[in-house]
Amino acid sequence: MALPDLVTTCLSQPVHYAICKLGFEKKDAYDISNVVSGNGEVCWQAVTEHVCYLESDRSVDYIKSIRSLGPVCESVNLYFKSLTKEQFVIQYASWFHWTNCTEVFLEVFDVLQYTQAPEVALGLMKLTSCLERALGDVYLLKGNDCPFLLRDLLASEQLADIFGQAVMNVLRVFIGSPHGLNLRNVLWHGFASPQEIPAKYCAMLLFLTAGLGQLLQTYLLQAKGVLIHRPYVIFISLEELDAFPLNDEVLSIAEELVKLSSFVLKTMLPFWITALTAFRQSRYADSVILLLPQLEVGLRLLFTTTNKCPNRLLTAESSAFYTTFDEMLAKHLDNEEVNQLPVVLEEPAMESDFLWDFLNHQEGPRVRDRLSHGEINLKTFPREVANQIIGFAIAILCRFSDEDMYSFKEHMVLKPLMNCASCYRSRFHPISRLKKQVLECMKSIHLWPELPTVPEEQVEKIKGLEGNAEANTLILMISEIISQLQHYIPQNFCSSDDLIDSVLTERLLVELCDTRICTLYSPRPVLEVVVVLRKISAQCHQVSQQVTAGAGLRYTQWVNKALRSRQRHNYRRMLNSIKFLSPVLRLILLLITLELVSVHSVCKKNPFDYQQYLKFLKSVLQYTENLVTYTSPEKNKWDETMELTKMTLIKIKKISDRKLMLMNLAS
Repeated sequence: MALPDLVTTCLSQPVHYAICKLGFEKKDAYDISNVVSGNGEVCWQAVTEHVCYLESDRSVDYIKSIRSLGPVCESVNLYFKSLTKEQFVIQYASWFHWTNCTEVFLEVFDVLQYTQAPEVALGLMKLTSCLERALGDVYLLKGNDCPFLLRDLLASEQLADIFGQAVMNVLRVFIGSPHGLNLRNVLWHGFASPQEIPAKYCAMLLFLTAGLGQLLQTYLLQAKGVLIHRPYVIFISLEELDAFPLNDEVLSIAEELVKLSSFVLKTMLPFWITALTAFRQSRYADSVILLLPQLEVGLRLLFTTTNKCPNRLLTAESSAFYTTFDEMLAKHLDNEEVNQLPVVLEEPAMESDFLWDFLNHQEGPRVRDRLSHGEINLKTFPREVANQIIGFAIAILCRFSDEDMYSFKEHMVLKPLMNCASCYRSRFHPISRLKKQVLECMKSIHLWPELPTVPEEQVEKIKGLEGNAEANTLILMISEIISQLQHYIPQNFCSSDDLIDSVLTERLLVELCDTRICTLYSPRPVLEVVVVLRKISAQCHQVSQQVTAGAGLRYTQWVNKALRSRQRHNYRRMLNSIKFLSPVLRLILLLITLELVSVHSVCKKNPFDYQQYLKFLKSVLQYTENLVTYTSPEKNKWDETMELTKMTLIKIKKISDRKLMLMNLAS
């Protein structure tokens, strides 16, 4: 890796000039009374007059605008410093209510009073995130689908109609345009060090947010409208995020490690220290907001070194693209060459898997996206998520530290954390989610024997029903299929004469699901197969839940003598069907799991065979969808279920006989 001591800035020369110098070139003091009325209202006309336009096409001239607005920002910053907290709250608090984050904006005012560089940058990151979310809510007053990118949101006709185009142009000078200061992006992507973000720009955005609140208040009164805030995203299944053990001793070592590690740029060290301090103070959102950009810049340093492109350590000019997590985790560079960073991270694959899990996978927490776009309530940000980001950061600091830091790497306190890191497997890749689905479904089916049932002698009193011949035929077919699968199953599960009870077990599925399957850069055919397998698994689970609920209800009605004659006959059919449905569903789950273990073999199939294989999977999916319909409380078509099952088992056996499964290709 390049020596982090030698890197003094991650801002390219034009970007550094725009942020750190351009707004300071005009030295004239600016009279605050021009832009602030006696009661603290923003005089928007005076502010918008400082936005300059190109003569050629009347688009914003960002260079001249930044230069012109510089003294205004300085004046606003000094004005806020002159106010007490009480004065600020009285004058401005109500104008932040539209953001649904009033407390965050009041905290930013506190930060500006003391001007600690990392805290100012943190305040600006939180401010832009909350402002973006609030502007999205306003957009929905007139539009339907809110733009995902801030630049598209600020350029929208909907916001221009509500606030005025001139007002939106002021905002775009500061955020949302790569031609302007672009403060949100340079901070959230880890390009700016604490010392490179002038506090006056944070003050100005705080001021402008209050001004937007004033304009919106007027608009809503005239339009007789109400601003509705979208609900925050809530992290669920937090226990799934628990990967790294963390305690005070580990944090203490981390505080020393960041000062010595080659992964940390020295200009960024204050961010790391502040992040660890915030975690200790239970400010979990703050710690993650500070740390994510630092992980990005550390990995960017590694990315540019391994791919021999040192120029990409810096922000690009507005006309070019700069390197973010998305590019660093991609399989290929923009010139189609293989990205070497995942190769470096591949052994072990922990870093790539973790980053994809927490940042990219659609079913993962997508922490960076959700924080940076304001989708999460900062006050209730869960410790569990912060714990994992901090733990990962410490692991990666150790992983890419110099050899002379061996004593740190081998420290007994860090051993449990490093062991967990080396064993990490993806939890939110579709393959991982399918494993979880299969095991949850199997657990559900295993509860069937515990379902309350009517004693056999009472059931037999129902006349007009034949015995279990059809069910027994189906069970025999299942046994034949299992015997064909024995070659692909650990032998210790095939020792019993009763293959159904010995093979179709939760224990076997747990063992098979423990098989490590490559998840990084899964080819399209692999993902297509996994999508269908997941749908099949989901349908099986729904059938299991319906059978469980239906059996419980019918038993209660039986005991209470609330079943009519036809319903009693139907209940008997249900009990008869359960005898074969359980092994059928367990067989399908076994097939799903065996195919999943060999899923990468699908790439060996030629296009015709691949389409035929997909057709087979979709026919199994169709069967499970029909099962969901037939076993629903509204239908209760148990005889049809039996016939449908027979046809599907014949189809599965035929495919198995012809060895067209993925497990056949893998062996």
